[in-house]
Amino acid sequence: MMSGNALRDLNALPTFERKNDSSSKGNITKPCNGNTIENFEEHQKKRPVSVDINGGETVNSGVEVANLEVEYIESENLSDLEDVDTCLKKLLAGLDSKDWVLVVEALNNVRRLSIFHKEAMHSMLGDLIPLVVKSLKNPRSAVCKTAIMTSADIFSAYNDDLIDSLDPLLLQLLLKSSQDKRFVCEAAERALEAMTTSVSPMLLLPKLQPYVKNRNPRIRAKASMCFSHSVPRLGVEGIKEYGIDKLIQVAASQLSDQLPASREAARTLLLELQTVYEKSHGLSTTISEHPEMDTWENFCQSKLSPLSAQAVLRATNIPREGLVIGS
Repeated sequence: MMSGNALRDLNALPTFERKNDSSSKGNITKPCNGNTIENFEEHQKKRPVSVDINGGETVNSGVEVANLEVEYIESENLSDLEDVDTCLKKLLAGLDSKDWVLVVEALNNVRRLSIFHKEAMHSMLGDLIPLVVKSLKNPRSAVCKTAIMTSADIFSAYNDDLIDSLDPLLLQLLLKSSQDKRFVCEAAERALEAMTTSVSPMLLLPKLQPYVKNRNPRIRAKASMCFSHSVPRLGVEGIKEYGIDKLIQVAASQLSDQLPASREAARTLLLELQTVYEKSHGLSTTISEHPEMDTWENFCQSKLSPLSAQAVLRATNIPREGLVIGS
């Protein structure tokens, strides 16, 4: 008899991870055309199956699960919709369905609409985003990963139009990118990358900054990486407007973080800021009025505590020393 922990792990396994050589694949990615989902009757047929646990141990679950597998389609391989109007009418109901298969189909249709008909769906974003967030929280991995892929396509399509709805999406993606299932983490990281390249950094950085100080070290690390990737998109004038002193303080706070990813993101950001500072001393009126403070070292010491300034200078000097030695 299985232990309680093993049974809970078993029940948490998504359907696409359960393999049976005699099972047939249900197609849950067909574009919406007004008909019921293909092989839906097969979805209703349930029976005990053998599943893989922890990547090796195979046991008979003794529980009934849907005989379906999920195919994750990359954005460039998605096909257009056959009936846009019908899909729009059914979209919110599909996303809010209790049937996970219908939810996945609806999410993929959101992706298609974002790619091929984004103007038609634009007015629905306010109602749609909370349902995508709900799917991101779904314990079934098939729903969660499809919702993550949907988020990435929404970012690419709607850019800054999402800023008022970004907070709940951002939180869930940071959480998903920080958990243990690798295929979910990787999908969430790609969605965060789509976010940093699609949303204006001037709008995105204030949204990210609280998470850089989050109590969860993994969330801090992912947020720090996004922050570091977003800053260069500001450009020199954008950094001047945002405030290089604010940015250097954010980066300095991460240099002593417990996770290497946070520290590396901080070093990358500091090197970017150092390059911008040294190319343009006009980023601060204080600097221009006091030429003696024009060096990077003096600037750091004027904006940070002695310990933080020392850490920043050490982090930004080491790469340059390495280049000299290797030249």
